[in-house]
Amino acid sequence: MSHPEQHRGRRRPRLDRPALVALLFGLAGVGYRLVLTLFTVPVSNSDEATFGLAALHIAQGREHPIFLYGQHYMGVLESYLAAPLVAVAGPSWPVLRLPMLVLYAVFLYLIHRLTRRLCTPWFAAFVVGLLALGPERVVRDQLTVVGGRPEVKPAVLLMLLITVGLAAGTVHRRRLAIGLFGLLVGVSVWSDWLILPYLAAAGLALVWAVRRELFGWAGLLLVAGVIVGVAPMIVDNLRAGPGDDSLSVFREVSTKAGPQPPWSDRIRGGLLEGVPLAHGLCPVGGCGRWQQWFGVLYPVLLVAGAALAVLAYRRAAGTRGERVGRAAESRGERVRRAAGARGERVGPVVQLALIAGAALTLLSYVRTPLAATSPLDNARYLSVLQLSLPAVLWPLWVAALTAWRGTSSVLGRLAGALSAAVLAALTVTTLVITVLFAATGTAASRTEERQARELAAALRADGPHEVYGDYWTCNRLIFNTDESVVCGVLDGDLSPGQNRYRPYWRQVGRAERPGYVVAVDSPMDRRLRRLLADRGDAAPVREVGGYRVYHPDTPVRPWR
Repeated sequence: MSHPEQHRGRRRPRLDRPALVALLFGLAGVGYRLVLTLFTVPVSNSDEATFGLAALHIAQGREHPIFLYGQHYMGVLESYLAAPLVAVAGPSWPVLRLPMLVLYAVFLYLIHRLTRRLCTPWFAAFVVGLLALGPERVVRDQLTVVGGRPEVKPAVLLMLLITVGLAAGTVHRRRLAIGLFGLLVGVSVWSDWLILPYLAAAGLALVWAVRRELFGWAGLLLVAGVIVGVAPMIVDNLRAGPGDDSLSVFREVSTKAGPQPPWSDRIRGGLLEGVPLAHGLCPVGGCGRWQQWFGVLYPVLLVAGAALAVLAYRRAAGTRGERVGRAAESRGERVRRAAGARGERVGPVVQLALIAGAALTLLSYVRTPLAATSPLDNARYLSVLQLSLPAVLWPLWVAALTAWRGTSSVLGRLAGALSAAVLAALTVTTLVITVLFAATGTAASRTEERQARELAAALRADGPHEVYGDYWTCNRLIFNTDESVVCGVLDGDLSPGQNRYRPYWRQVGRAERPGYVVAVDSPMDRRLRRLLADRGDAAPVREVGGYRVYHPDTPVRPWR
């Protein structure tokens, strides 16, 4: 807690020891990620480049996209956040990622505030310390501009803090706060649908806290805020053709044809791979058996956290009942007492909301076949579970603290010792994986990034400036060259691929002599060589940064 300190007639806030430790942890986490951002680690890709190109177009006033190019369900708020920086400094990966670094800092600040309000100061500092760590899977979700998660996590935390303040009576402009809650809900829905379980849980917590107020102007402001926040999505869906609305597209993306993997495989992939990866306990290549323990323990911690919150709520409700039964009081005194009781009970309610958000997120993930068929690639969908870290670890902290103070039975001291061991193992494992990534895991990313820049510099200087390539080459190449090189996407069989921004495809299609940029010895490279040999076309070929650049004398477009 910040304590006021008298200094020359003014009162200045002074951080207590837990807050100072949390601040140091937070600065270390932000500084670590700033270094990674400056070196473009984790490596960039064409998905991120698409957001970067949208930011470039926004900065130039050419486009005002609502969803990511080629989609109808993922908002581009991150592109709008980066657009002013791109307008001033030009397109580059550090410039594109700087707003994500700011969002991460805001996330740390808000989760510290919320954890401190719900739990204890030292536990809040511990949570910040854990979240300051980060191997590749964690920092990739926090720093890369691939949509949704970096901005919706602070939004949910701010919603919960608003709920706590409203219940405790510390928010004075209550209607405006409720309207802000609605605005955050709308923006989050537009930005990333993965946050819907947490939005539902936070909404129920708000209804519990201010249910009577919602029947008046506050309720109208809440609805108005939601509509304003989600307005871009509404506008796009009103313009969309049949089957192109957000719900239809998202349903098509989320479902796969063919037999569904068994529940056992989906649960195994979600719990034993997804949960440890999302919390930074495993390298990006996957989890060893010794790292999967947290996934096994996670459902147990969810149940324990829910039980602890229910007990705390009942204890606070019992205290309130004792107060109400006291001697006759004035109406004002009863109102103040009721507000105080609601303030005491809001902590357990918000903890239950965090537990429910995590449980619903995990359940929705394991229902999809991706949890079984590709758990490593799709563990990013569980990164929002970091929101629930305080509620999940709180039972362990309580048990360990009770045993340390010696106020429990022998069985309680044993449970406390085991809880302390789990917290220590969680901290040490995350620290080791983070150090290994920082020491040895960044070299591959930096090498790949250097090769991509070499390719961009070579084509920018000597051409060709209209080329075909695969999906993971094209948009990154366009972004790296500030659109001086334009690329059309082909699949491995040299047929048209996923061209998110159609004007690029049309521009390359009009080129008199387009080139090809393919990874050395890739399927596209081998197919193109066979095609050129059959034509007898002696195409000039050069190798740059692990790529082959073909520039045939006459256009090669086999799909025509």
